[in-house]
Amino acid sequence: MKGNIRHSVVFWCFNIAGDMWDIDKTCEIAKSLGCESVEICGPAEFPTIKKHGLTCALAANGMPGAPFMKGLNNLAYHAQVIDATTNMIDECAKYGMASVIAFTGYKWRDAEDPNSGEISLEEGADNCVAGLKKLAVHAEKMGVTICLEHLNTRDGSHPMKGHPGYQGDDIDYVANIVRRVGSPRVKLLFDIYHVQLMNGDVIRRLEENIDVIGHVHTAGNPGRCELDENQEINFPPILRKLVELGYKGFVGHEFIPTRDPLEGLKQAVQVCDV
Repeated sequence: MKGNIRHSVVFWCFNIAGDMWDIDKTCEIAKSLGCESVEICGPAEFPTIKKHGLTCALAANGMPGAPFMKGLNNLAYHAQVIDATTNMIDECAKYGMASVIAFTGYKWRDAEDPNSGEISLEEGADNCVAGLKKLAVHAEKMGVTICLEHLNTRDGSHPMKGHPGYQGDDIDYVANIVRRVGSPRVKLLFDIYHVQLMNGDVIRRLEENIDVIGHVHTAGNPGRCELDENQEINFPPILRKLVELGYKGFVGHEFIPTRDPLEGLKQAVQVCDV
């Protein structure tokens, strides 16, 4: 390890349907590869992560089901989202974990019904800012950062490869929400895979948004696959740009394995360890 990149393993990718790695095995493998974190976890996994001498760089937000559907853009879900996120902030503070994920949510007024009418971009942004400002007060007090994620809406082939209907599918839109909140404890989750699908020009996007980036994710495109020779993103210069820009946060590997998961994870760490 060169020591420039702080690697993290995204747990759900290696525990899909519970038929791959459990949290103990994921932690053991993460540690063996020099990764410091296993992420997108909650209080049930925190003790095991701590036992292995690791951290959870980015916690789940505590919402049940598909947490990216019911988000802060919709006032109908504010109470539920704010309550779940507040509870997760408390758990993170209790266990010494750094960050909690957050989502804009789907653009439909009933998140599960595309025929229920749409929330406008302006209204959605205003609602996200209002909700995040409420959460920021508690996050600042507890020393935990909230990271708002940008997701792609282009890939409808798999429920975890893309999210048609997600309102925060433009990186500038999501970054602007974060800037409007104006809190050091509210940041942008910059997912290289999602940015590549929706905006491209990844290195320039990093340069433009480094002031608000709190966490980074990787995956190959197309297919949210391994970071190998079969996908189009050139990760080493992107990661070198992160280092050049002074980024000190974590880089979470969030690809869906299509072959031996350990070999794929080893390759991701090697490719990104610039």
